[in-house]
Amino acid sequence: MFTSVLMIEKALTSADVEFVTTLHGDEEVAFHVLLQPRGDQADRLLRAIDDVAMGELDDAAKEKDVPEGEDATEPGEQALQVSLTALHQAGCEAAGRLVEDHPLDALKSLVDEIGADEVIVLTDPHYVEEFFHRDWASRARHKVGVPVLKLFSYSKA
Repeated sequence: MFTSVLMIEKALTSADVEFVTTLHGDEEVAFHVLLQPRGDQADRLLRAIDDVAMGELDDAAKEKDVPEGEDATEPGEQALQVSLTALHQAGCEAAGRLVEDHPLDALKSLVDEIGADEVIVLTDPHYVEEFFHRDWASRARHKVGVPVLKLFSYSKA
């Protein structure tokens, strides 16, 4: 069985699930999901710049309303459960947890712990971080020791 660590920042959509579950054709895949609630993932200014770059001015204005810290835990748990349920319904083994500390440290630990074959980073575009190669996928490639695939979420959750 192929083992993938799936790093996300929000609930998977049905399109996201179909995309990641069909990447390896008919091979069985077990997913280990790490979810970092968006409120903890980047500072408010970077998120707002990303929203503006994508033409989503209304979202940029609402960045102050995105839960952060302790307030992001409950929505993060719900998003994780939605994602795990969707992966199970697609016929995949799936387990997951919220990232409570630094996401790349948690990723490296999980990859080592389970002997993962790959890492899939599935997020919305983060243009500022990507430009400077400070996004999760770029940084993970130098840290985890397995192939890292970067995908963009298909649609908003």
